[in-house]
Amino acid sequence: MGQLGKSHLVEAGIWSLIVAIFFGYTFEFNQPIEIYKFGATGWPRVIILLLLVVTLGNLYHHFKNGSAIQKGRVGIAETDEAPTDYSNPATLAKIMAILFTPFLFAWLLKPVGMYSGAPFFIAAVIWLFGERRWRWIVGITLLIYAILLGLFVVTLNAPLPQGNVSPFYDVSGFILKMNTQLQQLW
Repeated sequence: MGQLGKSHLVEAGIWSLIVAIFFGYTFEFNQPIEIYKFGATGWPRVIILLLLVVTLGNLYHHFKNGSAIQKGRVGIAETDEAPTDYSNPATLAKIMAILFTPFLFAWLLKPVGMYSGAPFFIAAVIWLFGERRWRWIVGITLLIYAILLGLFVVTLNAPLPQGNVSPFYDVSGFILKMNTQLQQLW
């Protein structure tokens, strides 16, 4: 079986089981939606299919290459760097900030909304992961935010949390008004 080990088969089996369970749950809410021809299960099933494709691709990669570290691969090998020292308070603070930021964003979604809060969340995550060049932070934030707006607002026409505190609600209203005007042009 190529260079597949028992751990590779167990990992693929676990991911396949997750795919099967999630796919089974999609039948719980399989209802038609009048504005979306694929129904309520369309996008969840696409994501589940992508998860299955990634699982099979990972299994094929391990079949061909095994678990050997590949030269020229992005990232670090186990021997390239000393292990992280978790006794350092700065390291622990950074880890806690990285873990806490999504919870803070989720908590602020109701008052601030997705439209106003997402750029700050994206920039904060980029900064917490170590990028310090402000031009890059702003540029990448704007790119990711534009992709999110394009996907959820323009393409899917999905309702996102607007926030209920001024001026955040006003920003959300402006974005939705611009989307409506853009949709009317087509």
